[in-house]
Parts: sequence; C-alpha cells; structure tokens
Amino acid sequence: MSFFYSQLIQHLPYPTGSYAGKTVVVTGSNTGLGKEAARHFARLGASRLILAVRSLDKGRAAKADIEASVPGLAAEASVVQVWQLDMGSYASVQAFAARVDTELDRVDVFLANAGLARARYSVVEDNEEMITVNVVATFLLAALVMPKLKSTAAQTGSRPTLTITSSGVHGHTQFPQKSAPHGRIFATINDKTTAERHWAEQYPVSKLLEVLCVRALAERHPALPVTVNCVNPGLCQSELARDVPGWAFWLRKLLLARSTEAGSRTLVHAASPAVAADSHGQYLSDCAVSAPAPLVTGAEGKEAQDRVWEELVAKLEAIRPGVMKNL
Repeated sequence: MSFFYSQLIQHLPYPTGSYAGKTVVVTGSNTGLGKEAARHFARLGASRLILAVRSLDKGRAAKADIEASVPGLAAEASVVQVWQLDMGSYASVQAFAARVDTELDRVDVFLANAGLARARYSVVEDNEEMITVNVVATFLLAALVMPKLKSTAAQTGSRPTLTITSSGVHGHTQFPQKSAPHGRIFATINDKTTAERHWAEQYPVSKLLEVLCVRALAERHPALPVTVNCVNPGLCQSELARDVPGWAFWLRKLLLARSTEAGSRTLVHAASPAVAADSHGQYLSDCAVSAPAPLVTGAEGKEAQDRVWEELVAKLEAIRPGVMKNL
C-alpha cells in the first residue's frame, strides 16, 4: 500500500531556494530525471551548471531546452556547460574528474544520476554492464571528485553534497550473492550463468549495492565535510528501462509512474543544503530521510555491506591506486 500511496498521493514539494554563486554537476543529464533536476538548478540560479553526458549532441540539445525554459538563461552562455562523460569507461570517468579538478573552482552539488537498466547480459570494463555503470564507475567518480568537494567546504564554510540516484527496487532482491565465498561477491554477481539465472534481480542488486556502499562510506568517514547520500526518485516516466521487455512492466509504468519532473524533485531535495546536515550516509525517498529495505538494516545486511565495501575498495584501488585516500 505504501508504494501506491507514494506514487499516486504523496505530495513532493516544488524545489525552492537559491543556488546563486554555486556550481552544480549533474551526470546523466541529457534526458529524464537528470535533465529535469538540472532544469530546477538552473531555475534556482546556479552560477555554473555542468551537464555530464555520454553524447555531446544530446547534451547540447538538453542545454538548449533548459535555457529556453528559464528566462534570461540563454543570454548567459557560460552558465550551462556540456561535458562528456561515459560511465561505461573508467578512462572517461578519470578524464572527467581531472577536468572537474582543473576547470572548476568549486563544486557545491554533485548529483551522480547516470545509470542504466539492461534487458540482456553484457560485460563492460571488468563487470556486468549495470554493475560497472551503476556501482563501480559511480563510486570511482565519487572518490575522484571528493577533493574538489572537500576544498569547496573549506573555502566556503558550507557543506557540499554528493547524491547518488538509487531506487526503491533495492528492496526487490534477497541478494543471493551475499553467500558467495570471501572476496567473491562481485565475481558471483558478474558471473554470466549466475546473473542470467537471477536476471530480474540484477538491476535491484546494483541499486542495493549503491545503498550499502553509501552507508559503508559514511560509517567509515563520519567526519567528512561533504554529505554523501542516495535517493529513490520512485517509479518515473523516464528512458531508464527502455530496453526492458514485458507488457506487465510497461502497464505498471503507464498507470503508476510519476512524471519525470515530479521525480526530479526528490533528487534536488536530496542534494539541497536543507538536508545536508542530517543525511550523510542516508537513504532518502519522497523528499525525506527514510528507512531502506529490511535487508539493509539487519545483521545480514551489515555483514554484506562490509564485505561489498571491502571488495569495492579493492576494485577502485586497482583502477586508480591511492584513490580511496581522497576520502
């Protein structure tokens, strides 16, 4: 019942406040939730807004659309910028982070929204594609941009936010891979036979890993001057699951999905200064700090969280030695 209430009745506040003087980065912002969140940040006066996108042409189209919807923005050509970022490439992630470090004097909000859901198994970099994009590359990027967020905190006395777009479907799996031998959780998730056997849970598992790793990061770095949290935008009209077949899913989406703009309000809320002080390591839903799925908060979940974090750290250090020192 709570899902139906959330989707059909729950009021989501329209974003307010001012981002004047602030720099905001939104990944996956050429369409869907990311573009609508970016539109809100532009409307609220962000001084610099980076649209981080895989396709520059689609990013430029999004920039033009956003500028056309905010009075006077088109005349300020330097406010909205389109930067290339391919989350399926660790090299691209590192190049983007290097650009953040050298070209931006501050980052107040980093909305790690880019993600995908796939209908079929494929390998990208060293994992099944959804695990690479939604988990490994996302946390690699988070670690790489953390020095800029920390320097912004020191420079301004404010508390920057790094928000990861997760999902309520993190509770739609019992995470069978948690029983894998020591050091083999990611290997088991990525195994083609295992993944295809549990394919309906592969995307939920990727979202569960995000929630677990946000919690693990905050537990290990409670004094971080940057808020790291994750947010559930709810079921929305977006292109995220465009490859997913099945009439039942699409009928459910047709009847229950929020508009993309409504869903984007949850992202802007989670990344806002208003909740930064109280949401480090937290899961937010319906514009409020919420309890994640029972699996996350139980003893089994804590054990899985620690194991997943240990393995993720090893992966990130293998990609970029020393990167975890950024935290």
